[in-house]
Amino acid sequence: MRAAILREYGEPLAVREVPEPEPGPDDAVVRVTACGVCRSDWHAWAGHGEWADDRVPRGQVLGHEPAGEVVAVGDSVDRFAPGDRVVVPFSLGDGTCPRCRRGHGNVCDDGRALGFEPDAPGAFAERVAVPDADYNLVERPPWLGSTAAAALGCRYMTAYHALAERAGIGGGDWLAVHGCGGVGLSTVQLGDALGARVLAVDVDEEALSLARDLGADEAVNPSDLGDGETAVPDRIRTLTDGGVDVSVDALGIAETCRNSVRSVRPRGIHVQVGLTTEAERGEVSLPTDWMTRWEVSFVGSRGMPPTSYDDLFDLIEATDVDPAALVSDELALSEVSKRLAAMGEYDARGVEVVTEFSR
Repeated sequence: MRAAILREYGEPLAVREVPEPEPGPDDAVVRVTACGVCRSDWHAWAGHGEWADDRVPRGQVLGHEPAGEVVAVGDSVDRFAPGDRVVVPFSLGDGTCPRCRRGHGNVCDDGRALGFEPDAPGAFAERVAVPDADYNLVERPPWLGSTAAAALGCRYMTAYHALAERAGIGGGDWLAVHGCGGVGLSTVQLGDALGARVLAVDVDEEALSLARDLGADEAVNPSDLGDGETAVPDRIRTLTDGGVDVSVDALGIAETCRNSVRSVRPRGIHVQVGLTTEAERGEVSLPTDWMTRWEVSFVGSRGMPPTSYDDLFDLIEATDVDPAALVSDELALSEVSKRLAAMGEYDARGVEVVTEFSR
C-alpha cells in the first residue's frame, strides 16, 4: 500500500509502498477513504516537541484524522466487522486503565497517539491499523460521509471536548477563540451550536469572514489595534462588557496564549488547545498574580475520548453544524507535503482533507 512517511524534518514526505498492516487479536484494519491534514501534523513534520520528549521520530507514517471502512478484525474483536463505516480517534486508549474506565481514554495511562508514535502508524496511507478496536473505533452514523468525518476527526472533536467537557460552556456565555484555523473555526461553530456568544480573533480577514459565516457574533483583528500587550484583551473586554466566560487559544504561540488568558472575566476559564512552536519550546510566561487575584482557571485540553463521540454526533445532528462546510480542499496523498509547508507560513484556511491515496 502507499503511505506518506516522515523522512527528514521540514522536508517533503516520502510517498512509497509499504507492507499492509495485519490486525492483532484485539485490533482492526481500516481502509482509509479520507484523512484530514492538521496543524498537529505540521508540528510533527517540523520536528517540534523535543522539549516535551514528544518529538515524532523519522520513519513515522503521519496522519491522525482518518475515516474509512473496516476491512479486517482480530479474533477477539466483538463490536466491529468488515464493511463497518468508522472514524478513528487519534488519542488511542487501552480501554482498561482507570482513566479509560472513567471515560477519559484520551489521557490513558498506556495510550498511543495515532500517527505520532512508531507503534501507531498513521493514516496518510491506504490502510491504518487501530489497536484495541472495541474501545477505540467509532461507528459513523449513516448521515456522516467520510470527508466530513475526517474534518470532524480531530478539529471538531478537540473543540467539542474543550468546550463541553473541559470548560463546561453554557448558553449565553461569551466565548473568545484565538486563531481561526481548522480547530479554531470548529470551536467557533460548535460554540455557536452550544448557545454561546462567540468572538473570533485572527490577523487574517478571510479567516474572520469565515468565522462570521460559521456563527461568530464579533471579530477582532489584532492588526487593527494599537501596540501594547493588552490591546487585544482590552478590545475583547470592551466588546463583552468585562471579558469572556471562556477563552480558547487554538494556535499555541505565546502572544495568543497570553491574550486568551487576559481576555477572560473574573472566574473565567482559559482553555489551551494549540501546541507551542520552536519559539516557545513548551513554555509561556503568564500573569499568574493577576490570574490568582481574579480566580482565572487555566485548563489543558487534548483530543477527545472515544466514549464522547455519540454526544458530539447528537449535537451535530440536532443543529446546523456541518463539518463538511470547513473543508476547503480535497487532496491527493502526494500533495500533503506542500500543504504542510504552507502551514508554516500560516497559508492554510479551513480543513484540507486527503481523499485520493492511489496517486
